[in-house]
Amino acid sequence: MTAPGRADRVELPIGRRVARLRTRLGMSQQVFADRMGRSVSWVDKVERGVRRLDRLSVIEAVAATLGVTPEVLLDRDDTREPVAGVGVAVERVRAALVCYDPAGTARDAASPAGADLVKRVGYGWAAYRHAQYPQVLGMLPDLLTDARHARGATGSGPAAGPLARAYRLTAQVLVKLGEMELAWLAADRAISTAADPRGAALAVVPLAQTLRALDRGRLAMSVTITTAHRLCPAPSDGSLPADPALVGTLLVQAALAAADCGDVSAAHELVARAGDVAHAEQPGHDSRAAGIAHAAQPGHDSHALGVTQAEQPGRGTGDDELVFGIDVVHLACALVAARLGDNEAAIAAHLRVTTGGAWSRLPAEHRAAHLIDISRAYLNGGDHRAAGHALVTADRVAPAETRLRPAARAALTAVLNAGPPRADVAGLAATVGLARP
Repeated sequence: MTAPGRADRVELPIGRRVARLRTRLGMSQQVFADRMGRSVSWVDKVERGVRRLDRLSVIEAVAATLGVTPEVLLDRDDTREPVAGVGVAVERVRAALVCYDPAGTARDAASPAGADLVKRVGYGWAAYRHAQYPQVLGMLPDLLTDARHARGATGSGPAAGPLARAYRLTAQVLVKLGEMELAWLAADRAISTAADPRGAALAVVPLAQTLRALDRGRLAMSVTITTAHRLCPAPSDGSLPADPALVGTLLVQAALAAADCGDVSAAHELVARAGDVAHAEQPGHDSRAAGIAHAAQPGHDSHALGVTQAEQPGRGTGDDELVFGIDVVHLACALVAARLGDNEAAIAAHLRVTTGGAWSRLPAEHRAAHLIDISRAYLNGGDHRAAGHALVTADRVAPAETRLRPAARAALTAVLNAGPPRADVAGLAATVGLARP
Protein backbone atom coordinates (compact mmCIF):
# COMPACT_ATOMS: atom_id res chain seq x y z
CA MET A 1 0.00 0.00 0.00
CA THR A 2 1.24 3.48 -0.77
CA ALA A 3 2.15 5.43 2.35
CA PRO A 4 0.08 8.49 3.26
CA GLY A 5 1.10 11.52 1.29
CA ARG A 6 2.64 9.49 -1.51
CA ALA A 7 -0.42 8.77 -3.59
CA ASP A 8 0.36 11.58 -6.02
CA ARG A 9 3.74 10.36 -7.09
CA VAL A 10 5.16 7.24 -8.69
CA GLU A 11 7.43 5.12 -6.52
CA LEU A 12 10.66 4.41 -8.38
CA PRO A 13 12.51 1.09 -8.33
CA ILE A 14 15.54 1.16 -6.07
CA GLY A 15 17.92 1.16 -9.05
CA ARG A 16 16.27 4.28 -10.46
CA ARG A 17 16.50 5.95 -7.06
CA VAL A 18 20.21 5.13 -6.95
CA ALA A 19 20.65 6.69 -10.39
CA ARG A 20 18.67 9.79 -9.39
CA LEU A 21 20.64 10.35 -6.19
CA ARG A 22 23.94 9.75 -7.98
CA THR A 23 23.04 12.25 -10.70
CA ARG A 24 21.97 14.86 -8.16
CA LEU A 25 25.42 14.61 -6.58
CA GLY A 26 27.10 15.18 -9.94
CA MET A 27 28.75 11.77 -9.62
CA SER A 28 29.50 9.74 -12.75
CA GLN A 29 28.94 5.99 -12.86
CA GLN A 30 32.73 5.56 -12.91
CA VAL A 31 33.26 7.61 -9.75
CA PHE A 32 30.38 5.84 -8.01
CA ALA A 33 31.80 2.46 -9.05
CA ASP A 34 35.26 3.42 -7.77
CA ARG A 35 33.90 4.47 -4.40
CA MET A 36 31.86 1.29 -4.14
CA GLY A 37 34.77 -0.91 -5.20
CA ARG A 38 32.64 -2.24 -8.05
CA SER A 39 32.71 -2.14 -11.84
CA VAL A 40 30.88 0.37 -14.00
CA SER A 41 28.97 -2.56 -15.49
CA TRP A 42 27.69 -3.48 -12.02
CA VAL A 43 26.49 0.09 -11.42
CA ASP A 44 24.79 0.22 -14.82
CA LYS A 45 22.97 -3.06 -14.21
CA VAL A 46 21.81 -1.93 -10.76
CA GLU A 47 20.45 1.34 -12.11
CA ARG A 48 18.66 -0.39 -15.00
CA GLY A 49 17.16 -2.97 -12.67
CA VAL A 50 19.00 -5.89 -14.28
CA ARG A 51 20.79 -6.60 -10.99
CA ARG A 52 18.71 -6.43 -7.81
CA LEU A 53 19.85 -4.83 -4.57
CA ASP A 54 18.48 -7.41 -2.17
CA ARG A 55 21.27 -7.69 0.43
CA LEU A 56 21.18 -5.28 3.37
CA SER A 57 24.97 -4.99 3.50
CA VAL A 58 25.07 -3.87 -0.14
CA ILE A 59 22.18 -1.43 0.36
CA GLU A 60 24.00 0.06 3.34
CA ALA A 61 27.18 0.45 1.29
CA VAL A 62 25.28 2.10 -1.57
CA ALA A 63 23.50 4.45 0.85
CA ALA A 64 26.75 5.45 2.55
CA THR A 65 28.39 6.19 -0.81
CA LEU A 66 25.42 8.37 -1.78
CA GLY A 67 25.40 10.13 1.58
CA VAL A 68 21.95 8.92 2.64
CA THR A 69 20.59 6.41 5.11
CA PRO A 70 19.35 3.01 3.90
CA GLU A 71 15.83 4.15 4.81
CA VAL A 72 16.02 6.80 2.09
CA LEU A 73 16.68 4.12 -0.50
CA LEU A 74 14.08 1.74 0.91
CA ASP A 75 11.37 4.26 1.83
CA ARG A 76 11.75 6.33 -1.33
CA ASP A 77 12.06 9.54 0.69
CA ASP A 78 14.47 11.25 -1.70
CA THR A 79 12.53 14.30 -2.89
CA ARG A 80 12.88 16.70 0.01
CA GLU A 81 13.98 20.21 -0.84
CA PRO A 82 17.49 20.92 0.47
CA VAL A 83 16.42 24.11 2.25
CA ALA A 84 13.28 22.84 3.93
CA GLY A 85 13.02 23.39 7.67
CA VAL A 86 16.65 24.36 8.23
CA GLY A 87 15.87 27.05 10.82
CA VAL A 88 13.76 24.66 12.89
CA ALA A 89 16.40 21.96 12.54
CA VAL A 90 19.12 24.30 13.82
CA GLU A 91 17.03 25.08 16.88
CA ARG A 92 16.64 21.36 17.58
CA VAL A 93 20.40 20.98 17.34
CA ARG A 94 20.82 23.93 19.68
CA ALA A 95 18.52 22.27 22.21
CA ALA A 96 20.50 19.03 21.95
CA LEU A 97 23.78 20.88 22.48
CA VAL A 98 22.65 22.68 25.62
CA CYS A 99 21.37 19.46 27.20
CA TYR A 100 23.86 18.02 29.68
CA ASP A 101 22.03 14.98 31.00
CA PRO A 102 24.46 12.04 30.79
CA ALA A 103 21.97 9.46 32.01
CA GLY A 104 21.62 6.31 29.99
CA THR A 105 22.90 2.82 29.52
CA ALA A 106 26.59 2.63 28.81
CA ARG A 107 27.42 0.77 25.62
CA ASP A 108 30.72 -0.43 24.37
CA ALA A 109 31.24 0.49 20.72
CA ALA A 110 31.52 -3.23 19.97
CA SER A 111 28.04 -4.00 21.35
CA PRO A 112 25.10 -4.23 18.91
CA ALA A 113 23.67 -0.90 20.10
CA GLY A 114 27.13 0.68 20.06
CA ALA A 115 27.81 -0.64 16.57
CA ASP A 116 24.55 0.88 15.36
CA LEU A 117 25.61 4.23 16.83
CA VAL A 118 28.96 4.03 15.07
CA LYS A 119 27.15 3.28 11.81
CA ARG A 120 24.78 6.23 12.25
CA VAL A 121 27.71 8.57 12.82
CA GLY A 122 29.30 7.18 9.67
CA TYR A 123 26.13 7.85 7.69
CA GLY A 124 26.16 11.40 9.03
CA TRP A 125 29.70 12.01 7.84
CA ALA A 126 28.96 10.48 4.43
CA ALA A 127 25.93 12.76 4.07
CA TYR A 128 28.08 15.75 5.07
CA ARG A 129 30.67 14.97 2.41
CA HIS A 130 27.86 14.95 -0.14
CA ALA A 131 26.63 18.32 1.23
CA GLN A 132 23.32 16.86 2.39
CA TYR A 133 23.15 19.34 5.25
CA PRO A 134 19.38 19.26 5.90
CA GLN A 135 19.57 15.49 6.25
CA VAL A 136 22.51 15.79 8.66
CA LEU A 137 20.70 18.45 10.68
CA GLY A 138 17.67 16.21 10.91
CA MET A 139 19.61 13.30 12.37
CA LEU A 140 21.92 15.27 14.70
CA PRO A 141 19.60 15.89 17.71
CA ASP A 142 18.82 12.20 18.22
CA LEU A 143 22.37 11.22 17.35
CA LEU A 144 23.85 13.60 19.93
CA THR A 145 21.38 12.46 22.59
CA ASP A 146 21.97 8.76 21.95
CA ALA A 147 25.73 9.17 21.80
CA ARG A 148 25.73 11.17 25.03
CA HIS A 149 23.61 8.53 26.78
CA ALA A 150 25.80 5.74 25.44
CA ARG A 151 28.84 7.41 26.97
CA GLY A 152 27.04 8.29 30.21
CA ALA A 153 28.15 5.57 32.59
CA THR A 154 31.62 5.01 31.14
CA GLY A 155 32.85 8.57 30.74
CA SER A 156 35.53 7.41 28.29
CA GLY A 157 36.65 4.40 26.33
CA PRO A 158 35.06 3.11 23.10
CA ALA A 159 31.71 4.79 23.73
CA ALA A 160 33.41 8.19 23.78
CA GLY A 161 34.37 7.89 20.10
CA PRO A 162 30.89 8.23 18.56
CA LEU A 163 30.03 11.18 20.81
CA ALA A 164 33.19 13.10 19.92
CA ARG A 165 32.69 12.36 16.23
CA ALA A 166 29.04 13.48 16.47
CA TYR A 167 30.14 16.75 18.09
CA ARG A 168 32.74 17.25 15.33
CA LEU A 169 30.12 16.62 12.67
CA THR A 170 27.81 19.11 14.38
CA ALA A 171 30.53 21.75 14.43
CA GLN A 172 31.33 21.26 10.74
CA VAL A 173 27.70 21.61 9.66
CA LEU A 174 27.11 24.67 11.84
CA VAL A 175 30.17 26.37 10.35
CA LYS A 176 28.61 25.90 6.92
CA LEU A 177 25.38 27.52 8.09
CA GLY A 178 27.13 30.48 9.70
CA GLU A 179 26.09 29.47 13.24
CA MET A 180 29.52 30.23 14.64
CA GLU A 181 28.77 30.45 18.35
CA LEU A 182 27.07 27.06 18.26
CA ALA A 183 29.88 25.67 16.11
CA TRP A 184 32.42 26.85 18.68
CA LEU A 185 30.44 25.12 21.44
CA ALA A 186 30.25 21.88 19.46
CA ALA A 187 33.96 21.93 18.63
CA ASP A 188 34.83 22.57 22.27
CA ARG A 189 32.60 19.66 23.32
CA ALA A 190 34.34 17.47 20.75
CA ILE A 191 37.74 18.32 22.22
CA SER A 192 36.63 17.75 25.82
CA THR A 193 34.92 14.42 25.07
CA ALA A 194 37.60 13.01 22.76
CA ALA A 195 38.83 9.59 23.82
CA ASP A 196 42.38 10.18 22.60
CA PRO A 197 44.71 12.99 21.38
CA ARG A 198 43.86 12.25 17.75
CA GLY A 199 40.16 12.81 18.37
CA ALA A 200 40.93 16.12 20.07
CA ALA A 201 43.21 17.14 17.18
CA LEU A 202 40.46 16.36 14.67
CA ALA A 203 38.15 18.71 16.56
CA VAL A 204 40.70 21.51 16.17
CA VAL A 205 39.86 21.61 12.44
CA PRO A 206 36.27 22.90 12.86
CA LEU A 207 37.44 25.02 15.79
CA ALA A 208 39.96 26.74 13.52
CA GLN A 209 37.30 27.23 10.83
CA THR A 210 35.04 28.83 13.43
CA LEU A 211 37.79 31.14 14.67
CA ARG A 212 38.60 32.20 11.12
CA ALA A 213 34.94 32.99 10.43
CA LEU A 214 34.89 35.11 13.58
CA ASP A 215 37.96 37.07 12.39
CA ARG A 216 40.18 35.41 14.97
CA GLY A 217 42.84 34.36 12.49
CA ARG A 218 45.74 34.64 14.91
CA LEU A 219 44.01 32.33 17.37
CA ALA A 220 43.24 29.89 14.55
CA MET A 221 46.92 29.93 13.51
CA SER A 222 48.06 29.35 17.05
CA VAL A 223 45.80 26.42 17.83
CA THR A 224 46.39 24.63 14.50
CA ILE A 225 50.17 25.06 14.53
CA THR A 226 50.41 23.96 18.15
CA THR A 227 48.29 20.89 17.48
CA ALA A 228 50.27 20.00 14.34
CA HIS A 229 53.53 20.27 16.28
CA ARG A 230 52.21 17.95 18.96
CA LEU A 231 51.37 15.35 16.32
CA CYS A 232 54.63 15.85 14.44
CA PRO A 233 57.28 17.41 16.74
CA ALA A 234 60.07 17.36 14.13
CA PRO A 235 58.57 18.11 10.70
CA SER A 236 61.90 19.21 9.20
CA ASP A 237 63.70 15.87 9.27
CA GLY A 238 62.05 14.70 6.05
CA SER A 239 60.14 11.84 7.62
CA LEU A 240 56.43 11.28 7.12
CA PRO A 241 54.27 12.16 10.16
CA ALA A 242 52.49 9.30 11.87
CA ASP A 243 49.16 10.88 10.87
CA PRO A 244 49.94 12.75 7.63
CA ALA A 245 46.35 13.52 6.60
CA LEU A 246 45.57 15.14 9.95
CA VAL A 247 48.86 17.04 10.16
CA GLY A 248 48.45 18.23 6.57
CA THR A 249 44.86 19.33 7.18
CA LEU A 250 45.91 21.32 10.24
CA LEU A 251 48.71 23.01 8.28
CA VAL A 252 46.27 23.94 5.50
CA GLN A 253 43.95 25.51 8.05
CA ALA A 254 46.90 27.36 9.58
CA ALA A 255 47.95 28.66 6.14
CA LEU A 256 44.45 29.95 5.41
CA ALA A 257 44.34 31.63 8.83
CA ALA A 258 47.72 33.27 8.14
CA ALA A 259 46.43 34.53 4.80
CA ASP A 260 43.34 35.92 6.52
CA CYS A 261 45.69 37.89 8.76
CA GLY A 262 47.75 39.12 5.81
CA ASP A 263 50.84 37.24 7.02
CA VAL A 264 52.37 36.45 3.64
CA SER A 265 55.51 34.65 4.79
CA ALA A 266 53.67 32.47 7.31
CA ALA A 267 50.95 31.58 4.81
CA HIS A 268 53.50 30.49 2.18
CA GLU A 269 55.61 28.59 4.70
CA LEU A 270 52.62 26.73 6.12
CA VAL A 271 51.14 25.75 2.76
CA ALA A 272 54.61 24.61 1.66
CA ARG A 273 54.84 22.39 4.73
CA ALA A 274 51.41 20.95 3.95
CA GLY A 275 52.69 20.26 0.44
CA ASP A 276 55.74 18.47 1.82
CA VAL A 277 53.46 16.22 3.88
CA ALA A 278 51.26 15.49 0.85
CA HIS A 279 54.23 14.67 -1.38
CA ALA A 280 55.79 12.45 1.29
CA GLU A 281 52.48 10.60 1.68
CA GLN A 282 52.17 10.13 -2.08
CA PRO A 283 55.78 9.62 -3.22
CA GLY A 284 54.75 8.20 -6.58
CA HIS A 285 53.28 11.49 -7.75
CA ASP A 286 55.12 14.18 -9.67
CA SER A 287 57.11 16.27 -7.16
CA ARG A 288 58.24 19.04 -9.52
CA ALA A 289 56.48 21.59 -7.30
CA ALA A 290 59.17 21.56 -4.65
CA GLY A 291 58.16 25.09 -3.74
CA ILE A 292 54.46 24.34 -3.47
CA ALA A 293 53.88 27.70 -1.80
CA HIS A 294 54.46 29.15 -5.26
CA ALA A 295 52.12 26.73 -6.99
CA ALA A 296 49.60 29.53 -7.37
CA GLN A 297 51.99 31.60 -9.47
CA PRO A 298 51.11 31.96 -13.18
CA GLY A 299 53.03 29.55 -15.37
CA HIS A 300 53.57 26.93 -12.71
CA ASP A 301 53.16 23.55 -14.39
CA SER A 302 52.68 21.07 -11.57
CA HIS A 303 49.80 18.64 -11.92
CA ALA A 304 50.84 16.58 -8.89
CA LEU A 305 47.33 15.75 -7.88
CA GLY A 306 46.86 13.07 -5.29
CA VAL A 307 44.00 10.94 -4.01
CA THR A 308 42.02 12.39 -1.16
CA GLN A 309 41.93 10.73 2.23
CA ALA A 310 38.17 10.41 1.90
CA GLU A 311 38.66 8.04 -1.02
CA GLN A 312 40.66 5.62 1.09
CA PRO A 313 38.17 4.63 3.80
CA GLY A 314 40.25 1.85 5.27
CA ARG A 315 43.02 4.02 6.59
CA GLY A 316 42.17 4.42 10.24
CA THR A 317 39.33 5.56 12.46
CA GLY A 318 37.53 8.70 11.36
CA ASP A 319 39.22 9.07 7.96
CA ASP A 320 35.88 10.10 6.48
CA GLU A 321 36.39 13.36 8.37
CA LEU A 322 39.53 14.28 6.42
CA VAL A 323 40.01 15.30 2.82
CA PHE A 324 43.71 15.65 2.11
CA GLY A 325 46.12 15.15 -0.74
CA ILE A 326 48.30 17.08 -3.13
CA ASP A 327 45.25 18.30 -5.03
CA VAL A 328 43.78 19.69 -1.80
CA VAL A 329 47.01 21.56 -1.07
CA HIS A 330 46.99 23.11 -4.53
CA LEU A 331 43.40 24.25 -3.98
CA ALA A 332 44.56 25.75 -0.70
CA CYS A 333 47.31 27.57 -2.62
CA ALA A 334 44.63 29.17 -4.77
CA LEU A 335 42.64 30.31 -1.72
CA VAL A 336 45.77 31.58 0.04
CA ALA A 337 46.64 33.64 -3.04
CA ALA A 338 43.09 35.00 -3.20
CA ARG A 339 43.12 36.00 0.46
CA LEU A 340 46.46 37.74 -0.05
CA GLY A 341 45.03 39.75 -2.96
CA ASP A 342 46.79 37.94 -5.82
CA ASN A 343 43.64 37.14 -7.78
CA GLU A 344 45.45 36.30 -11.02
CA ALA A 345 47.59 33.66 -9.31
CA ALA A 346 44.57 32.32 -7.41
CA ILE A 347 42.54 31.83 -10.58
CA ALA A 348 45.47 30.26 -12.44
CA ALA A 349 45.97 27.71 -9.66
CA HIS A 350 42.24 27.07 -9.45
CA LEU A 351 41.97 26.36 -13.19
CA ARG A 352 44.94 23.98 -13.18
CA VAL A 353 43.42 21.88 -10.43
CA THR A 354 39.79 21.92 -11.54
CA THR A 355 40.63 20.82 -15.09
CA GLY A 356 42.48 17.75 -13.81
CA GLY A 357 41.07 14.31 -13.19
CA ALA A 358 41.52 14.49 -9.41
CA TRP A 359 38.99 17.31 -9.15
CA SER A 360 36.01 15.08 -9.90
CA ARG A 361 37.11 12.61 -7.22
CA LEU A 362 36.89 15.16 -4.43
CA PRO A 363 33.74 15.07 -2.27
CA ALA A 364 30.88 17.26 -3.47
CA GLU A 365 31.08 19.36 -0.30
CA HIS A 366 34.75 20.20 -0.91
CA ARG A 367 34.30 21.03 -4.60
CA ALA A 368 31.28 23.27 -4.06
CA ALA A 369 32.87 25.06 -1.10
CA HIS A 370 36.00 25.78 -3.13
CA LEU A 371 33.98 27.12 -6.07
CA ILE A 372 32.13 29.49 -3.75
CA ASP A 373 35.39 30.69 -2.22
CA ILE A 374 37.13 31.16 -5.58
CA SER A 375 34.19 33.20 -6.89
CA ARG A 376 35.51 35.98 -4.69
CA ALA A 377 38.79 35.98 -6.60
CA TYR A 378 36.88 36.37 -9.85
CA LEU A 379 34.82 39.20 -8.36
CA ASN A 380 37.88 40.98 -7.00
CA GLY A 381 39.49 40.61 -10.42
CA GLY A 382 36.47 42.26 -12.06
CA ASP A 383 35.14 39.13 -13.80
CA HIS A 384 31.62 38.85 -12.40
CA ARG A 385 30.50 36.51 -15.19
CA ALA A 386 33.14 33.93 -14.25
CA ALA A 387 32.19 34.38 -10.60
CA GLY A 388 28.56 33.68 -11.48
CA HIS A 389 29.55 30.62 -13.47
CA ALA A 390 31.52 29.30 -10.48
CA LEU A 391 28.46 29.72 -8.24
CA VAL A 392 26.12 28.04 -10.72
CA THR A 393 28.57 25.15 -11.04
CA ALA A 394 28.76 24.88 -7.27
CA ASP A 395 24.97 24.69 -7.13
CA ARG A 396 24.96 21.84 -9.63
CA VAL A 397 27.55 19.97 -7.58
CA ALA A 398 25.93 20.52 -4.18
CA PRO A 399 22.74 22.64 -4.02
CA ALA A 400 22.69 22.89 -0.23
CA GLU A 401 26.18 24.41 -0.28
CA THR A 402 25.08 27.39 -2.34
CA ARG A 403 21.57 27.72 -0.96
CA LEU A 404 22.37 27.52 2.75
CA ARG A 405 25.84 29.04 3.17
CA PRO A 406 25.84 32.77 3.97
CA ALA A 407 29.13 33.09 2.05
CA ALA A 408 27.44 31.81 -1.10
CA ARG A 409 24.55 34.24 -0.76
CA ALA A 410 26.99 37.12 -0.23
CA ALA A 411 28.98 36.15 -3.33
CA LEU A 412 25.81 35.78 -5.39
CA THR A 413 24.60 39.19 -4.22
CA ALA A 414 27.92 40.70 -5.29
CA VAL A 415 27.54 39.11 -8.74
CA LEU A 416 24.03 40.56 -9.09
CA ASN A 417 25.29 44.00 -8.05
CA ALA A 418 28.14 43.88 -10.60
CA GLY A 419 25.91 43.92 -13.67
CA PRO A 420 23.21 42.11 -15.62
CA PRO A 421 23.51 38.42 -14.72
CA ARG A 422 23.40 35.47 -17.09
CA ALA A 423 20.14 33.56 -17.22
CA ASP A 424 21.47 30.67 -15.13
CA VAL A 425 22.78 33.05 -12.47
CA ALA A 426 19.45 34.89 -12.38
CA GLY A 427 17.70 31.55 -12.00
CA LEU A 428 19.91 30.59 -9.08
CA ALA A 429 19.30 33.97 -7.46
CA ALA A 430 15.56 33.50 -7.78
CA THR A 431 15.83 30.03 -6.28
CA VAL A 432 17.61 31.30 -3.17
CA GLY A 433 15.33 34.34 -2.88
CA LEU A 434 17.69 37.05 -4.12
CA ALA A 435 16.91 39.73 -6.66
CA ARG A 436 19.05 42.29 -8.41
CA PRO A 437 18.58 45.74 -6.86
